[in-house]
Amino acid sequence: MKRAPALAVVDFAQVPAGLDATDAMLKKAPVAFFRSGTVTRGRYLTLLGGTPASVEEALAEGLARAGGHVLDHLFLADVHPRLLDALEGRHGDDGTGALLVLETATASSVVLACEKALKGTLVDLVEVRLADAGLAGKGLALFRGDLHELDAAIDLVRAVLPPAAGLSHRILARPHDALARENALGTAFASSRFVDLGGEEAS
Repeated sequence: MKRAPALAVVDFAQVPAGLDATDAMLKKAPVAFFRSGTVTRGRYLTLLGGTPASVEEALAEGLARAGGHVLDHLFLADVHPRLLDALEGRHGDDGTGALLVLETATASSVVLACEKALKGTLVDLVEVRLADAGLAGKGLALFRGDLHELDAAIDLVRAVLPPAAGLSHRILARPHDALARENALGTAFASSRFVDLGGEEAS
């Protein structure tokens, strides 16, 4: 994926409107990259990257085209590079430290939460998932860091997300070693494995 300073995310309520609006966005301005497709609950999700001017122009076109079929959207003029890495599926976890698990109602909201946490605190973004299988259209993010940094991160996120974002979170101060190692590989159950802990076995 090309690196670009600006990023837009749009959660569409239905697939036809999402496809049509994405087509209009790509035709409106010369963006550097895009990613789009169907997600759970029959929604359509689109990400655009490029110069701030191009992405903003394309986003405006898409929002106008889709009208009331937009569930949520986001524009970031100067996206954090670690967030782009995470959106590409690159995990950034050494398996140590406290863990913040954060969930929102939409993909746009969780991307905004990640951006604010990364720019405002010394946390590491382990993983971000955007409305993929098993999330029912929600966004999910995991962060690592010192407890006080994770507390500061969630305070920043609370301050910027509206109530409709459906924010929920938990901080695991000392996650189990095995759980920490598995989370470093990803949180999706479909790609998880049985982990032998060496405990008691039934006779």
